[in-house]
Amino acid sequence: MKIDLNADVHHLTRVEGHGNIRIVIKDGEVKEARWDVVETPRFFEVMLKGKHYSTAGILTARICGICSIGHCLASLRASEDAMGVTIPEAAARLRLLAKHGETLQSHWLHLFFLAAPDFLGLPSALPLLETNPEVVQLAQLLKGRGNKICDVVAGRATHPVSLQVGGVARMPERDKLLALRDDLQRSFEDIGKTAELLRTFQIPAFERETEFVALKGETEYPWIGGRLVSTDGVERTEHAYREMTNEYVDRDNTTKWCRLSRPSFAVGALARYNNNRRFLHPDAARAAADFGLLSVCHNPFMNNVAQLVECIHVTHDSIRLIDELVADEKAPTMVDVTPRAGEGVGAVEVPRGILYHHYEYDEEGYVVRANCVIPTTQNNANIHLDLPALAKQSAVECMTDEQLTLLCSMLVRAYDPCISCSVH
Repeated sequence: MKIDLNADVHHLTRVEGHGNIRIVIKDGEVKEARWDVVETPRFFEVMLKGKHYSTAGILTARICGICSIGHCLASLRASEDAMGVTIPEAAARLRLLAKHGETLQSHWLHLFFLAAPDFLGLPSALPLLETNPEVVQLAQLLKGRGNKICDVVAGRATHPVSLQVGGVARMPERDKLLALRDDLQRSFEDIGKTAELLRTFQIPAFERETEFVALKGETEYPWIGGRLVSTDGVERTEHAYREMTNEYVDRDNTTKWCRLSRPSFAVGALARYNNNRRFLHPDAARAAADFGLLSVCHNPFMNNVAQLVECIHVTHDSIRLIDELVADEKAPTMVDVTPRAGEGVGAVEVPRGILYHHYEYDEEGYVVRANCVIPTTQNNANIHLDLPALAKQSAVECMTDEQLTLLCSMLVRAYDPCISCSVH
């Protein structure tokens, strides 16, 4: 049977930024399969030049309205590395708690509002208000709790103000921390309902073997700083991030692409899971097993499941952090900072994958040079190579143009791309 199929998506919806999908199948053969990023480039690295260390985190938090805490934390870590600053233990706990809040609000946003409509046969999340209002309410509750963590710990749900070079400006009030703990405890019932919803989704059976890169857990599931590792056995220090990313220019894209041991690699929830699953909370590990997320998974659609698994783990870990903070509520959260010339690197696992900030400072603490490598930058080549493999698999099935378009759109959305961040 001769199969002719076409998918032409000009600016994919339900992702952040502008990207296009083009698939052409003629007589059962894939003639073209592309993922092109066409977003206008942004130049945050140049904007950082001449800025004081005390404002670098504030500025870079504006790179993304979803991962603003992650960008701020990577910036702070790079500045502190350059200036030899070690933050107090209470500040490290608070930063991780804020990071967890961002992970929760971002993962729930993606699962409910960006990915779920495809599995429910809807063009967007808006019809859910009429057809499944209970799903919208569930999403609102879960995402709202993540936002509240960010608000209490970082001073704002987005664009944090309490996270500063040297630590965290203040310890949140005890009552507010305990209120967060109560909210998180209530989340488990709602997470269970979300898992039931996800079990109704028909996740496409597609695999393309690739490499997965993440921070390396030493004693716990990693989020902020540490060594870098891949499922192909590559391991580097945080400072050797260039050797892990190997950015290069593609003439058809406004974003750089990355490669490591293979022509492409992936970062994000699935990459973190594949490299660090042994550190998951037992409840999160059980959920992974229930969904068949075992060993090293090469199905990019399962990134949606990996996000759910991480939400379970992060909810448990947030409760632990709050208990430790309340038990030591008088602990210092800031240290003095003395500017000095130097270079520093900060690596943070934001929801979409590992993020790097690299700064060079002069002796007065002003940025001389900056570099940021964004998770979606690292994923774009992998998305591009997934598409022809998916198209080839689809070419042997009875499928319409509309079905192919939906399937390819779902694949890109499974990566939860933040395209605007990637175009540096």
